[in-house]
Amino acid sequence: MTVPAHEAADRSRAFHAVMARRRTVRDFDSRPVPDTVVDWAIRTAATAPSGAHVQPWRFVVITDPDRKRRLREAAEAEEREFYERRASAEWLEALAPLGTDWRKPFLEEAPVVIVVFEVHKGPQTPRPYYTKESVGIAVGLLLASLHQAGLATLTHTPSPMRFLGEVCERPPEERAAYVIPVGYPAPDARVPDLSRKSLDEVVVRL
Repeated sequence: MTVPAHEAADRSRAFHAVMARRRTVRDFDSRPVPDTVVDWAIRTAATAPSGAHVQPWRFVVITDPDRKRRLREAAEAEEREFYERRASAEWLEALAPLGTDWRKPFLEEAPVVIVVFEVHKGPQTPRPYYTKESVGIAVGLLLASLHQAGLATLTHTPSPMRFLGEVCERPPEERAAYVIPVGYPAPDARVPDLSRKSLDEVVVRL
């Protein structure tokens, strides 16, 4: 598809205007999210480029309240260990402005939680190439698509993540990479007052 230069610039500006309003949300409304919206967002994510076109991703969509509760309990156990023992003082200082701690109620409150797995070589799966890079690009498209649909998200990466394979009943060759709560922001949702770097700070032209 060829887009005229003047139209390309307009499209780029319009897309930026939408994405510039994206914020990470930790307070979700209980309103259900349409399955079709999530499905289309995942379809969009799955258009991402991948090493050797192996497409090494799996998207586990969790809506069952009991499974979300189990997910939260397991994640909070790992997060408590992180905040109280594993995290360095420097890391905790960097997190302080965000107001986060080991408590993760959003894992249970969000109507949908998408757990994204990297698919590695297994009995029924080929060897992937550039797995982390491929899955990272797919997740970027997933977040953009969900935001475009008016949904809020949070990118959660508990460490370690081995418990997610058990909670999601996935085989050993699938390794969890991201946990993404999805929903509409709660009426009283608050987001950090953050600024983004300017174009001059992030671009080098040669």
